[in-house]
Amino acid sequence: MRAISCAAPGELALIEIERPALKPGWVRVGIRHIGICGTDYHIYEGKHPFLQYPRIMGHELSGVVLDANGAASLRDGDPVVVNPYLPCGHCPACREGKTNCCETLSVLGVHGDGGMTEEIVIPEANLYPAGDLSLRDAAMVEFLAIGAHAVRRTELKPGWRVLVVGGGPIGLGAAFFARIAGADVTILDAAADKLAAARGFGFGAASLADREGEAFKAKMGSGFDAVFDATGAIPAMNQAIHYCRNGGALTLVGVVKGTLSWEDPEIHRRELTIRASRNATREDFEHVMAAIRRGEVPTDRLATHATSLDDVPKNLPKWAHEREGLIKAIITV
Repeated sequence: MRAISCAAPGELALIEIERPALKPGWVRVGIRHIGICGTDYHIYEGKHPFLQYPRIMGHELSGVVLDANGAASLRDGDPVVVNPYLPCGHCPACREGKTNCCETLSVLGVHGDGGMTEEIVIPEANLYPAGDLSLRDAAMVEFLAIGAHAVRRTELKPGWRVLVVGGGPIGLGAAFFARIAGADVTILDAAADKLAAARGFGFGAASLADREGEAFKAKMGSGFDAVFDATGAIPAMNQAIHYCRNGGALTLVGVVKGTLSWEDPEIHRRELTIRASRNATREDFEHVMAAIRRGEVPTDRLATHATSLDDVPKNLPKWAHEREGLIKAIITV
């Protein structure tokens, strides 16, 4: 069967691989759509710090059950959303239901081969019925669930003023679910196309140059109630505490390899609550699917680019460098 392999940084090819073998408790899924994540671009560019090549990428997945293999909750032909996080089930985090931050978590397409292929096998527990969602929309649930999880962890209150730093797909996911939670949301970014997209989705938008302007200062007041960093950039993450009000919250959604540096008096003076947010759980996936069904997430406008499995070696390298107007590219298998 066909698959996309990244043999080394900058080397992407359509290859033939063997069908994966089933094992007890696992289900065979025919992949239908794949979202291309920032992680996939980083793998292609050689910027992922912990990845071993060659690698079949892809973790934003939807599909159809081909062989339920005796599963209790699924039948052949069922459309499904794939949760790509494979936990151990036994560590303290897993025992608390925090499978998203399992001590030995393996993520499809990162720690092992993923779903840029025609079929995968995966544990039954990692498949959620898509129901009446389109399979294209089902492939967007995972990236949106990351933002939904960050918002849930932050315990937003209706009416809070929220700043999302970084207007890419993850930042937009946090913004949508902060708004669904009743917050007044502003997105801060340096890129003109991301700011235009934020305004188009009905959010407040501010460029880095606007931070000294009266409009942004008025919106910020004495600080935002909650700030989400979705940049994964050390300078932005270091700056984020200064946007928070006293008693406010900072949630780090973006991930970076490096050391953050904050002035301790600023954290203590504000009595900030600082959280990290990693991946998502089934509760977040279900919340996203319900929000899409209610029309609260404009998936048609998020899916800005499309390609086929055959054309990924041509298009993914192009989109890795031509990002203007790109929110989410979706592969059809």
